[in-house]
Amino acid sequence: MLDVRRLRILQHLAAYGTVAATADALHLTAPAVSQHLAALQKEAGTPVVEKHGRTLRLTAAGELLVAHTEVILAELAAAESGLAAMKGGRRGTVRISAFASAARTLVPPLFERLNGTDPVPDNGTGAARDLSLRLSVQEPDEALDELHKRSTDLALVHSYTVLPRSVPAAWEQTVLMEEPVLLALHPDRAGRERLPAGQPADLSRLAHLPWLTPGPETSCYEMIQRACGAAGFVPDIRASSSDFSVLTALAAADAGAVLVPRMALPDHTAPLSLHPLVRPVSRTVFTVSRAGTGKHPDLRAVLDLLHETATALDDRTAGRPR
Repeated sequence: MLDVRRLRILQHLAAYGTVAATADALHLTAPAVSQHLAALQKEAGTPVVEKHGRTLRLTAAGELLVAHTEVILAELAAAESGLAAMKGGRRGTVRISAFASAARTLVPPLFERLNGTDPVPDNGTGAARDLSLRLSVQEPDEALDELHKRSTDLALVHSYTVLPRSVPAAWEQTVLMEEPVLLALHPDRAGRERLPAGQPADLSRLAHLPWLTPGPETSCYEMIQRACGAAGFVPDIRASSSDFSVLTALAAADAGAVLVPRMALPDHTAPLSLHPLVRPVSRTVFTVSRAGTGKHPDLRAVLDLLHETATALDDRTAGRPR
């Protein structure tokens, strides 16, 4: 009989990569992790890990067990979620990992609702909740990695039409909104390019412009590279910052052009000429949670609040170019 606790340790080893990191994540000692892995190998009747230099890696049998463990843990999570719903939920903490512009626009209203007097949706249980949130700001790839490591409960991520994002099929996804990517220029530069405000921009006619982009470690940078590449040019990058408020401030100072998702536009900025694209690029904002956890009352309440916030934000920004 395979021990579920030991299977969970093996799953953590697959996610964290080392015995030391696995031990730290599970609040165990490294020798204890090694002992559990040795016991699991006896239960399985075949090696599940093997030495690779100074580290361990999974054997084919180990990878098979991890795949089945993901299913087992998802079923356990679903059972726990069902029990929590039957008991009227619990008062707990939901950990969220979100990319920067979502952390700026979608997450603060959650704190306001949970810390204020507005009621939190109770999802039919009839029980009020006293939830708390823990937020970490991370790029989507890092947020999904934290979800895989079980270091977060909910990943708030995005994908672009020109840059799809792969998510494990068993994980639960909920689309919050879809927004356009806009070209932002100083009004005078837009005038020189004969682009009235709001008129769709043809990137192929703007290859000569200096460009402002996020850092190359971000998916937004890759989005701009692909959008410009599809228009037939490599952008001449004059400034780089992973903060869109910096990039839009530079565009307002006529330092160059920037492609910016609508939600990433600062609430208050110097005048900019905003343009949708002739060849549209859009960004889908969505949540991801591990299989079996989405129906837990605490997480469900947070998801409902995020839906409300995203809908309200979409309504407020509807006047901007689409």
